[in-house]
Amino acid sequence: MEREYGISEYLNATEINRKLDEMIKLPVYSIKPSALKEYEEEYFDKKCQKSKFMIEEAKNVIPGGVQHNLAFNYPFPLAFDKAEGAYLYDVDGNKYYDFLQAGGPTMLGSNPPVIRDKVIELLQNGGPSTGLFHEYEYKLAKKISDSVPSVDMFRMFGSGTEADMAAVRVARLATKKKNILKMGGAYHGWSDQLAWGIRIPGSKWTQAKGIPRYIFKHTNDFLPNDLDDLEAKLKLNQKFGGTAAVFVEPVGPESGTWPVDKYFCNGVERLCRKYGALLVFDEVVTGFRLGMAGAQGYFDVSPDLTVFGKIIAGGYPGAGGLGGKREYMKYLSAGIGGAAHHPKALVGGTMAATPLSCVAGYYTLCEIEKTHACKKAGEFGDKLIRGINDIIDKYALPFLAYNQGSICHVETTGTMHFMIDWSKPWTIPEVLKQTTIRKEEMEHMGCAYMANGLVTLAGNRLYTSAAYEDEMLQDILDRFDRIFADVEEIPTKK
Repeated sequence: MEREYGISEYLNATEINRKLDEMIKLPVYSIKPSALKEYEEEYFDKKCQKSKFMIEEAKNVIPGGVQHNLAFNYPFPLAFDKAEGAYLYDVDGNKYYDFLQAGGPTMLGSNPPVIRDKVIELLQNGGPSTGLFHEYEYKLAKKISDSVPSVDMFRMFGSGTEADMAAVRVARLATKKKNILKMGGAYHGWSDQLAWGIRIPGSKWTQAKGIPRYIFKHTNDFLPNDLDDLEAKLKLNQKFGGTAAVFVEPVGPESGTWPVDKYFCNGVERLCRKYGALLVFDEVVTGFRLGMAGAQGYFDVSPDLTVFGKIIAGGYPGAGGLGGKREYMKYLSAGIGGAAHHPKALVGGTMAATPLSCVAGYYTLCEIEKTHACKKAGEFGDKLIRGINDIIDKYALPFLAYNQGSICHVETTGTMHFMIDWSKPWTIPEVLKQTTIRKEEMEHMGCAYMANGLVTLAGNRLYTSAAYEDEMLQDILDRFDRIFADVEEIPTKK
């Protein structure tokens, strides 16, 4: 089994976080208003007319005009009708480099023929779903178990959100404890309990609209990259029934937007063993992107449960699953009532583990391993970030670009590096004001990227894939150069 990884050298998380701390103390730099206006008028209004019309029509029947947050773009979302390798094409015929990668799952690039052919073969023979057992349920589970040492068994779900929900229930049944701890700012889907502390460490319930506060009675968070704070919360929970599970994104909240030290996860594992909590690795993004053994293989950690998503269906629908050690996965045994000697966690999902998702996922993982896709995508990420940092230096901008393999960050506003300190409540209004201002400017940068043929995630995160070739690099960097040449300090907003 392949054990190479897509990270050539782990970043200095302490230094990056220091620079991000400095960034949010500085004035905001963004695309200058005159350039933004030109993008709106000359690109979006003139070259994206079909998209604009479609979105206006869609707004009549879809809230906001799009069905997924990733599709939002300033000044309006674009409609895409072709995806191929490293490229996307919109309905107006404009061509883009795809750094969104559907939010991360298309590790091989979009619509690779080798996977598409297998899906077409399936559709010609058996259909996308039957509700009954299919051989590729086993093949996919076996491939994941063979690749990730901590995974003895695997259960498919419809999404990463569902898999995280299942992990909570399994942990509570296995430990007979109720409390859950998660890293502040991390995203573990949008279920009620795990919506605590998302986006901004210390935000508590404030970013979880529509959820009653009492739902969070047994959920708390700890500061990113802070083992002392985690242990303090574990000790506190001992007085109130103990901790069932500690959830982490292994490279840091929001896929490393707040990166953690290389040995942080080893420390989390040690504390989980000390206090009897299950360690849950959320590898929705990192699983099969950093390597076939995931981030846990790279960090040499053995979590009790692992949440998968994104890549395990190869970019096709139904991408979610929970894997783990046999003694815990027994709580997910299928069948009405489960086994007599242990309770079964309440989980479900009619469209989980469809033949379509399992066939696409199985052959995607095989192809990733066969072609050394993680390593190739990571190496391109290294080159991309080095080039972007050279451009940042060229224009003396207070920006920061870094990567963890194929997960690349281009921080221009530091929007997600704020923290809410409830011991200093007078600072909270300013934090919320700053995040609002910086989010708007992050969207303006995203607009500039899109108008220059670069599709990103929210204007600050980029995923590379194995479809990127070295001959594309200079053209991509030239586009960043054009954008950064039009950046200036934005006047302070009152």
